[in-house]
Amino acid sequence: MSTETPLDLKKTINLPKTGFSQKANLAQSEPARLQKWSEVNLYELIRKARAGADKFVLHDGPPYANADIHLGTAMNKILKDFVVKSRSMMGYDAPYVPGYDCHGLPIELYVDRKLGAKKANMPAVAIRRACREHAAQALKRQTRDFQRLGILGEWDNPYLTMSNHYEAETARLFGRFVERGYVYKGARPVYWCIHDQTALAEAEVEYHQHTSPSVYVKFPLASDPTLIDPALAGRKVFVLIWTTTPWTLPANLGITVHPDYQYSAFEDGDEVYIVASELLDAVVEKCGLGQSDEGPHAVKVLARFPGAKLDRLECHHAWIDRTSLLMVGEHVTLGGEADAETELDVKDAREKQATSKAGTGCVHTAPGHGHDDFVIGKRYGLEIYCPVDHAGHFTPEVEFFAGQSVFDANPKIVEFMRERGVLLFTEQYSHRYPHCWRCKNPVIFRATPQWFISMDRAVSAVVEAIEKDEDGRDRSNFTENFSEGETSLRAAALREVERVKWFPGWGEVRMRNMLKGRPDWCVSRQRVWGVSIPVFYCAKCNEAVTEPAVINHVADIFERESADAWYTKEASELLPAGYTCKQCGATDWTKETDILDVWFDSGSSSIAVLENREELHWPADVYLEGGDQFRGWFNSSLMVGIAAHDRAPYKAVITHGWTVDAQGKEMHKSGGNAVPPDEVIKESGADILRLWCASSNYFDDMRSSKEILQRVTDGYRKLRNTARFALGNLHEFNPARDSVSDADMQEIDRWALAELNAVIQTVRAAYEVYEFHTAYHALYRFCTVTLSARYFDILKDRLYTFAPRHPARRAAQTALARIADALARMLAPLLVFTADEIWENLPADSERPEFVHMALFPQANGAVDENLVSNWKRLFEIREDVLQALEEARVEKVIGSSLEARVAIAATGASYDLLHRYREELRYIFIVSQVEVARSDEGADGFVVSVLPAKGEKCERCWNYSTRVGESNRYPNVCERCVTALEEIEREGTSPG
Repeated sequence: MSTETPLDLKKTINLPKTGFSQKANLAQSEPARLQKWSEVNLYELIRKARAGADKFVLHDGPPYANADIHLGTAMNKILKDFVVKSRSMMGYDAPYVPGYDCHGLPIELYVDRKLGAKKANMPAVAIRRACREHAAQALKRQTRDFQRLGILGEWDNPYLTMSNHYEAETARLFGRFVERGYVYKGARPVYWCIHDQTALAEAEVEYHQHTSPSVYVKFPLASDPTLIDPALAGRKVFVLIWTTTPWTLPANLGITVHPDYQYSAFEDGDEVYIVASELLDAVVEKCGLGQSDEGPHAVKVLARFPGAKLDRLECHHAWIDRTSLLMVGEHVTLGGEADAETELDVKDAREKQATSKAGTGCVHTAPGHGHDDFVIGKRYGLEIYCPVDHAGHFTPEVEFFAGQSVFDANPKIVEFMRERGVLLFTEQYSHRYPHCWRCKNPVIFRATPQWFISMDRAVSAVVEAIEKDEDGRDRSNFTENFSEGETSLRAAALREVERVKWFPGWGEVRMRNMLKGRPDWCVSRQRVWGVSIPVFYCAKCNEAVTEPAVINHVADIFERESADAWYTKEASELLPAGYTCKQCGATDWTKETDILDVWFDSGSSSIAVLENREELHWPADVYLEGGDQFRGWFNSSLMVGIAAHDRAPYKAVITHGWTVDAQGKEMHKSGGNAVPPDEVIKESGADILRLWCASSNYFDDMRSSKEILQRVTDGYRKLRNTARFALGNLHEFNPARDSVSDADMQEIDRWALAELNAVIQTVRAAYEVYEFHTAYHALYRFCTVTLSARYFDILKDRLYTFAPRHPARRAAQTALARIADALARMLAPLLVFTADEIWENLPADSERPEFVHMALFPQANGAVDENLVSNWKRLFEIREDVLQALEEARVEKVIGSSLEARVAIAATGASYDLLHRYREELRYIFIVSQVEVARSDEGADGFVVSVLPAKGEKCERCWNYSTRVGESNRYPNVCERCVTALEEIEREGTSPG
């Protein structure tokens, strides 16, 4: 196009244009995008796009439907969404069925508080109705908040543990455990919350520091002391015990020593005390023994002997008129009994306390109040004696302390023993102690009749489900017995652990240790909101009915009417018609009043959900939850999977850490350090919360604070600006019409695509192993360093100043289009809203799906030009030195902007060869007006940079300096490059303006 009037230079610059705004306004734009996704049912569009593909199933661990979401639950759901979306973009059909845990103590306690005193007069079914209503309202709010995070799934059809079907399946699975012979009823110590008056699962207990009264108490030896050693003839001998739970002393029935440790009998005045030899000095010092008018002196040891010498001798109880049997057990440690008697996982307690010097080596044993105590008590035929009621009060048989709360009685028992002269020493002792995870109060160990699932009973056929007497079971609770019986639940679980993939890898060791030390599973709870244990008792002979056929019959009723039927129907209506007692022929029945452990509920989900939904499959491909679920859902699900199918219900398990504040402290509203997700979303948008999840290594604890989230926002801004630059320079670019082949690209464009190829490989590999932080950081470095600081910086001159249709500019746009497309795809699982916004602002392409989440990840190009990559790596290393020299020249006022510079490089060896080869490109790479390269004779390989003022005049259009400015009469103030560009624009009529 010819024109008499020269073009307006400003209007000939190709400035970026895009609808992708610089300011994200996520808090406003995200809801609109969610609405659009909802209108078109994006989740179903994605499923249709993957129809026929291999399925990938992440099974959702159900959060409690009892409160609004917090940062931890938001993080959990976002991480799961990362998994589902990344697998979908790998080409899998990845359905997501969210779930909610609607039963359990948290919900019932909330309803308790809400109902107040009137609850006492309400029937159980009314309480259950209130619990159901509360759970329904809570899950509605949680669903709203999870969807706001950009999480797609079957939100209109989640699985609920309180649904009729789920409750029925839970009951059927209990029947499956019964059928396989794992279930029994017996009295044994369990965690017991005296505040909530219920047994607790291991996963419902957390350990905190607790201060208890530590006491050293003497038990008089009742047996002939010469049976130990003749030197003790005629002496008053006492076995000295140490405990941090004085309230359990009324239940003492024995004292346990280690058979192989050496023990000493030493005299103090006219009394002789027996303690472990290794602890003798510590005990003497602690209890102030060996004192006289002349001061402290060494005590005299009268005899030394192995603990086995004490086996089956007897002591008198410290103050109660009964004997205390001396026993030997290998669980005894030289110190550390305090924690062992307050942890069911006593093996772990012993290992942690192995270096402790607390204790005497003589362990107070109350079979009704401790795991090891129970095991050894059973071995020696002791009564499982527990004189403590549901509320934690001593029963009437406990003289002096009847009716008192055990914790209130602690100091009174100490004072009582002092008055009786049996207390040698007491002090306050700080140690780890179990607390109820919900009410945060200390718990106790209490032997009560409960339903258990045996971890070690080897089963090959249906066996009697009810324990008939105290000696009817094998020694099933020794933590080291896990290898006995190839078909035991423990053995099968340990076998399956090896078959599962664990992310991170230490999960396998942790799960193995958890299983090795796990006692029998107490599955009964003394509450009403849950699935009732479907067992009946004969009103005449008390025979328990645990037939699988009967349990399945009840489950069918639950399927029709929900588990509320247990409370609305009589036993005769729940039993099969005409059912009679197999023992006595009676027809009157009572119902079990306990419900199943909530972990049994949630652990049943793989069967109740995965096997009953057409879009899912069993086993799941992956479970993803926090580290506490090794004791919880991972564990209970594994037990259910083995009972149902003899294998784990998951192929892989992913574990994430906790959300903590910037100092690594747990977040609590009361502590003022919590970060409410709804506030972050209202202020910054859900993508910022998602990016925080992606930027952190979630295998570890994830720190969050306003400052940390601000840094995440800054990182987001850089990603957005990178995408905006690419999109802005694709204005009016039509890929089908304007793209050029790789062979027609400039070498720097091919380098940028080679770097894109490398990042695609890294990101895909990271998504493959669930390392989302690795994917994010690879993309962040690519955007901020490879693109923004290098490629885009160099590319601006070509994009802005070349004629719009110039082949070199089209080559750059081709590369930008491919980069922007790939970035949108790779960011899509992490930044669901922003990636889709990038996608809709890409140049139109009829082959591209409407939404990025329907697309697949980009494929890496297998062919890599190693020489090209190597050359440009070295060029950018040289560029760093040049930029440093330019900065120094700018400080020294030699130049202003870099375009005012002429760079002279004296180089030798390979550096000279490389620079000489790229000599025509160096001015653009360094962003200066001129570059001169000369060979130097100094050194084998290297270069020296000098910065001088550029020669010539400044071009008014591109701002480069040139000695040829002014050669054109039509455009006297521009350089020779711009003259060529302007002539092309005039000829083609393609001016951006």
